[in-house]
Amino acid sequence: MNTGEREEALTLELLQAIEQRSDVTQRRLADRLGVALGLANSYLKRCVRKGWVKVSQAPANRYLYYLTPKGFAEKSRLTGEYLRQSFQFYRAAGSSLRDVLDTCSRAGSRRLVLFGVSELAEIAMLRVREYPLQVIGIFDPDCTQGRFLSLVVWRNAEEIGAADGAIITSLSASRSMCDLATKRFGAARVWVPAILGLGRTGK
Repeated sequence: MNTGEREEALTLELLQAIEQRSDVTQRRLADRLGVALGLANSYLKRCVRKGWVKVSQAPANRYLYYLTPKGFAEKSRLTGEYLRQSFQFYRAAGSSLRDVLDTCSRAGSRRLVLFGVSELAEIAMLRVREYPLQVIGIFDPDCTQGRFLSLVVWRNAEEIGAADGAIITSLSASRSMCDLATKRFGAARVWVPAILGLGRTGK
């Protein structure tokens, strides 16, 4: 997600939060957006300046926030943009994963490990059903879950079971995950979907 997309996603989340609860506090907004309080305040002020949010003072030095008609229109626009981007991502991810799975199948690799818990891993699990392949688990050192999509999640590369190779599915650390997978399996048995933009797809 680039900077512009992240800003739009945070703005949409803020507008949705205000629509759901007008007496939401800035601290709750920050928690919901997953950002520092100061940044949440900055986004809120920007929405007020743009005329999307109206502020009124309530008793006990509290504030109430309301979406204006312009705010509702902007929320609708951002929602549509988010869905459009999500659909484009799904299509591009599905296509690049098919290319990778075709290559794995032709290479005779049957037992695979995904490197990275993400939306891309979810799409990979849907696509792999079309092939005579098996995903035996997912490696992700930063994941706190023990399982993902009913698969075991390994946090230590030494725990990975017998496998023929790896598909990189991390969206946030794809290059470092590719390096780890290469150490474990060798470059020829690591496949990278083109959507990750690492310039390689395995061999």
